[in-house]
Amino acid sequence: MNLKDIHNVFFIGIGGIGMSALARYFNYIGKNVIGYDKTRTPITDELVSHGIVVHFEDKVDLIPDACKQRENTLVIYTPAVPSTHSQLQFFRSKSFEIKKRSEVLGIITKDTFCFAVAGTHGKTTTSCILAHLLKESGTPLTAFLGGISEDFNSNFVLEGTEYSVVEADEFDRSFLQLSPDVACITSMDADHLDIYGTSEELQQSFRDFVAKIKPSGMLFVRNGLPLQGATYGIEDGSDYRIENILIEHGTYIFDLITPKEVLEQVRFNKPGRHNLLNGLAAFAMAVQAGSPPHRLAKALGTFKGVQRRFSYQIQDSDFTFIDDYAHHPTEISAVYNAIKEMHPNEQITAVFQPHLFSRTQDFADDFAESLSKFDMVLLLEIYPAREEPIKGITSTWLLDKIENPRKKLVSKSNLINEIKNCRTGVLVTMGAGDIGMEIPKIKKELAYAS
Repeated sequence: MNLKDIHNVFFIGIGGIGMSALARYFNYIGKNVIGYDKTRTPITDELVSHGIVVHFEDKVDLIPDACKQRENTLVIYTPAVPSTHSQLQFFRSKSFEIKKRSEVLGIITKDTFCFAVAGTHGKTTTSCILAHLLKESGTPLTAFLGGISEDFNSNFVLEGTEYSVVEADEFDRSFLQLSPDVACITSMDADHLDIYGTSEELQQSFRDFVAKIKPSGMLFVRNGLPLQGATYGIEDGSDYRIENILIEHGTYIFDLITPKEVLEQVRFNKPGRHNLLNGLAAFAMAVQAGSPPHRLAKALGTFKGVQRRFSYQIQDSDFTFIDDYAHHPTEISAVYNAIKEMHPNEQITAVFQPHLFSRTQDFADDFAESLSKFDMVLLLEIYPAREEPIKGITSTWLLDKIENPRKKLVSKSNLINEIKNCRTGVLVTMGAGDIGMEIPKIKKELAYAS
């Protein structure tokens, strides 16, 4: 497929965070971009504001005539869309060029120096930090991000085309479409078992991804993972490591050790040891672009963050509200540890919306263990996303497993009242479903109440 011959790009699922970044790219290079999504969101509103046509009904007659010309139209779809989707069926029946998002990313980045960030946790934050570091060091890059970077106020960055930054997503084995020059793997915890079946199969897919790195390329792995590559870690003898950590007014100050030098008094503002590791991985990767290490270290201190990744919503003297995308037990535990490190003496209320029936079923005991650490738990109903319900797998079933006397199943409609009734020193909302849509309302009500 030659992108130069494509005039129209039709997206099925255009409102997804990864899909919308691609839509922005094609719109920026002058293609006619149209898309369908199930629900109107701030992301689709933003796309429309840039001249992209978006509709919200699955009807074939909403496909513009221009996009019914097979020879110059590319169709991009997300695996979350069911095969029964009418528009997808239409394009398939007419033998259109139809590709998944990951395939298109592979085509776009093929002729660039490609940085790919893989791992079951930390991809979005690491890739956003990497894009920030490269931009601050003057590297010409294009970045497709899985979250809204607060430094760019976007999930798409176009500051040049020589280098590219992408998230290498293990879902549906999407990352096997990439051929990166530099890659990192942040974690390999079991997830997406509805796709892989076993954790062993998931780990094999990461080994297959490593095999896709160009022969002259470089791999970074978090120390302890069962892969061969340059290691990074905290106070553990890794090739790239952080030592002598201090916390000053919510900011980490530390020494950054590389194979060639020691960078002292480096600053980083995102709470949590997991975020320190994300920053370190991004730094190690950015060095491979030839950027001066001292300049990169300084840029670590100016990284603002990613929306819904340990995002402070309210910071008052007696109350803190944090929002995070955490949707896996390991991520929930990382959020808990970060809060305890930065707010050691505060009572913590957790609001959690489980994401997917299959993930809830696969990791129920681990979810219960991680949630039990909090002082109070408010549990929402499971967000189904692409799935049909699984008999017996409900939030009530999960709630029963949580060993915490202060726990409650709540509805979204009554969530704010419940939060007000049990308000503690720190409130944290977590989940990958539509809980993110509730955050502005919660913030507004709590700010008004205080």
